[in-house]
Amino acid sequence: MVKLLSAGVLIFLFSAPVSAVEYEDHDGMLMDHGDGHLMDMAGGMVMGQNSSTLPGGCDSIAETKEITVHAGHKYAEKFPGRMFAFDTQEFNFKPCTKLTVHFINDDNVRHQWMMHGLPKYLYPKGMFHLEISGPAKISGTLILPPGDKTYLVHCDIAQHMEKGMKAQLKVGKGDGDLPSIPGVTAYVIADDYKGSLSTVMADVSAAAEAAPTVVANKPAPVSQPPKEDSVISGVTVIGLVIGLLFAPFLAKKFKGMSVSEAIATIFDWVRAGIELVVKLLSRLVKLVISNKNKILPGR
Repeated sequence: MVKLLSAGVLIFLFSAPVSAVEYEDHDGMLMDHGDGHLMDMAGGMVMGQNSSTLPGGCDSIAETKEITVHAGHKYAEKFPGRMFAFDTQEFNFKPCTKLTVHFINDDNVRHQWMMHGLPKYLYPKGMFHLEISGPAKISGTLILPPGDKTYLVHCDIAQHMEKGMKAQLKVGKGDGDLPSIPGVTAYVIADDYKGSLSTVMADVSAAAEAAPTVVANKPAPVSQPPKEDSVISGVTVIGLVIGLLFAPFLAKKFKGMSVSEAIATIFDWVRAGIELVVKLLSRLVKLVISNKNKILPGR
């Protein structure tokens, strides 16, 4: 019986899910790199750390506040279509508040808590930035500027903000609400989960058919009229010129000859011309061959 109970206890211990999560605390490992930039060897980062310098317009620290912000996939479950989220989507503080943020990343990926729009003369690049790979915790402090303004807080890792990890922080009364803050303001592009895939595809097809078809007005090809052969071609002109130049000579040469005699004379001229061309080509070939056969003198 004791053996059975022991086996049951062991099975229960090994099969029970581990509910406790061990968070790595990076606060004690951060090294100051100047200008409020803190980092550690494990990848924890704080940018814009400021715990003492008052922003312009703040005579003193109005109040000191601390908040703990969780980030992770599980906090997006209440927002349909979102993948990541903070556990809080809206914050509100008095102007000139000294604020310490304890940022806890519950996921096994990297997350950020980044606040934009701060005065650049005090906060390099105008932001306060916490970043850590989880599960882990990191903290940073800043002093909020005076005036009523709404600041964007988000995770700048690719697609994390688009998938829901953003919030708004109002100083004083703020200056309005930011769009697409999960659970706070309406999305700029609302997600629609009512229709099935077939319904959505049918709507897309219907919209495509209803849209007017725009056909680019291409200029009609210009038909080129067929080129007509000129009545007087270049060859004809050359022949006329030659005929005019040699007409007097030919008239004297063929004077008193019959047609057969004139034709025979022309053939003799053609034969003589061909023989002359052949002789010239033969001499040219011999000249080239003889030049190749010459032996160059020694250097």
